[in-house]
Amino acid sequence: MQMSKRISGFQASPIRRLVPYSRQAEKNGIHVIHLNIGQPDIRTPKQALEAIHSYDEPYIAYGLSEGEVALREGLCGYYRKYGVEVAPDEIMITTGGSEALQFVFMTLCDPYDEVIIPEPFYTNVSTFAATAMVSLVPVTSRIDDAFVLPSISEFEKRITKKTMAILLCSPNNPTGHVYTRQELMDLLELCRRHDIFLVVDEVYREFCYDGEEFTSVLSFPEYGERIICVDSFSKRFSMCGARVGAIVTHNKEVLSAAMKLAQARLCPPAVEQVAATAALNAPEEYIQNVRAEYERRRNLLVSGMQEIPGVKVSRPKGAFYFVVDFPVDDAEKFSIFMLRDFNWEGNTVMFAPAEDFYVTKNLGRTQARIAYVLNEDELTKAVKCLEEGLKAYRRKCCIQ
Repeated sequence: MQMSKRISGFQASPIRRLVPYSRQAEKNGIHVIHLNIGQPDIRTPKQALEAIHSYDEPYIAYGLSEGEVALREGLCGYYRKYGVEVAPDEIMITTGGSEALQFVFMTLCDPYDEVIIPEPFYTNVSTFAATAMVSLVPVTSRIDDAFVLPSISEFEKRITKKTMAILLCSPNNPTGHVYTRQELMDLLELCRRHDIFLVVDEVYREFCYDGEEFTSVLSFPEYGERIICVDSFSKRFSMCGARVGAIVTHNKEVLSAAMKLAQARLCPPAVEQVAATAALNAPEEYIQNVRAEYERRRNLLVSGMQEIPGVKVSRPKGAFYFVVDFPVDDAEKFSIFMLRDFNWEGNTVMFAPAEDFYVTKNLGRTQARIAYVLNEDELTKAVKCLEEGLKAYRRKCCIQ
């Protein structure tokens, strides 16, 4: 039977599409070190888990389409810590940050409209855009420049009558770049001149390193009507499976329009919202300790990768990913080789090939996104596996 032309144009996620190879490796007794996905091994705050364990409602009922009041009020207090004032009715709770991005595309754009995005970007954004029949227009950042934001003139060149927004992620997934206050200001002024929106995914806002200062797009109230912030509990509180995210904006018209989508899916997860509300009461030390742990992991993995001959690494300033350029012909072929044909002392590594983190054809083919979300013992083994795996792959492919 024939399926839609629409779905045939979607990509399978490079973060997950090689899972059959990893499962087979594990069936064969190989320990797979998962650097492909941002699934932390950090414990979820006990406050969140206790809220789930003590949930005692007689049944799990539908909730408000915009999310429960207690959670939205709790988020207002959370943002206040960053000097940002928002009201509960300026927050919509979503089923993860993914649904938030989907709602934003569907709310701002008609079919064949355009959104400008720095590449490489979180690869699943391609699917969210395709679902809304929106074209992503790339502005390329490069590993040799540490993935800094391209010049404002490069963004302005790409603005057309179909442009509805610029989309950023800060700290960036997959590059780890943290956009500065000046960069955000310049982009907001560009958006003002052309009457478009600036959408910023701030899921990783807590995770900035080396003294790098995070600036929220919400801290520019003078541009409030054209700012949309996307947020999530997944990474901050190690609650990836809870699927609780948010859209935050001072633009009531945007939220009113997005409510049509929110009502169609009825409500975000009920029990998980209870857990998310409780997670906001975790002590400050929780986030401080998690940030310090990720910084140690970053230092270990980046330093180790830099010692591997031919490997090029961009040192991330935030989030918990970085992009690596391997001395291979094709990172996806290398990834399959690592899972199907190679192990070092019973271990191998899974990573996400980066070609589909770009719109521009032929970029990223030798690159991969690496997630440093595992403990230091696992990361140490991963470095050795990659070093030995590269030697074996290059011999097999006769790469000099």
